[in-house]
Amino acid sequence: MTPGRPNHRRASQPPGRPEGASRATPRSSALRFGYGTNGLTDLRLDDALALLADLGYDGVGLTLDHMHLDPLAPGLADRTRRVARRLAALGLTVTVETGARYVLDPRRKHGPSLLDPDPRARERRVDLLLRAVRVAADLGAHAVHCFSGIVPPGSDRATAWPRLAAALAPVVDAATAAGVPLAVEPEPGHLLATLADFHRLRGLLGDPPALGLTLDIGHCQCLEPLPPEDCVRAAAPWLRHVQLEDMRRRVHEHLPFGEGEIDFPPVLAALESTGYRGLTVVELPRHSHAGPRYAEESLPFLRAAATGGPGAAAVPEGSTA
Repeated sequence: MTPGRPNHRRASQPPGRPEGASRATPRSSALRFGYGTNGLTDLRLDDALALLADLGYDGVGLTLDHMHLDPLAPGLADRTRRVARRLAALGLTVTVETGARYVLDPRRKHGPSLLDPDPRARERRVDLLLRAVRVAADLGAHAVHCFSGIVPPGSDRATAWPRLAAALAPVVDAATAAGVPLAVEPEPGHLLATLADFHRLRGLLGDPPALGLTLDIGHCQCLEPLPPEDCVRAAAPWLRHVQLEDMRRRVHEHLPFGEGEIDFPPVLAALESTGYRGLTVVELPRHSHAGPRYAEESLPFLRAAATGGPGAAAVPEGSTA
């Protein structure tokens, strides 16, 4: 362990069982793990996909960005078909993510948002999401991920909620027509920050079947009153996409496994027992400088945590993560 890192028990070591005690035969897991391309931005997309396939991942969380399937550049349909062929050749499934920081505005992170006071600016975000739905349909993706954005200066929450619902309505309609769920993510600091906020949006939109949920396990640790595994069970009927990383309570910082406070075996057991079969995607967007290493270290950790078998510690011995 690196000095100063929390001394987490091994992913496969249940509480109360002494180190070295006999272990039961590892159980298999039906969970499918992916890695987000927003944590591999120093790699070409083709190289990132090949890396994940070689490491044994089941799929990829594909963030549409200028370096990875640019949604605004010419020839999007042809480029999407090439990516679809590559995914099929590598045996990878996909969820389309739309959290690129500067894809719409090179000077304003995540701008414009669905809450922008300027209707023309909101339309640019809506157009991006409509493009993402078309890409997802062409890729055979599990879902399209999105988020609300923060409440802009000069606006209030009472104005922001109907604005969000109105902006998302055509995207939900497009997702319905395409047969691809739209999975909204509660994001700390955003208008839609919690599971309760997701249900408020559902109510405003009339609970359309195409509207689902992206659950980020770290965000549960950060904000929700329930433990992350209980959040999984509460969210299960609407769950369409899962992101995960380690995190600490009340600190919105995506951390490699073993550097936060989350006990992952109960979380993964809850995902499996509730029947979730979409992708469970590692999200480490601030660790692209060492993305291949974190991708290599994350999958053994998750497999050990999911199966209850002997496996890696929270962080492999000798790691400098």
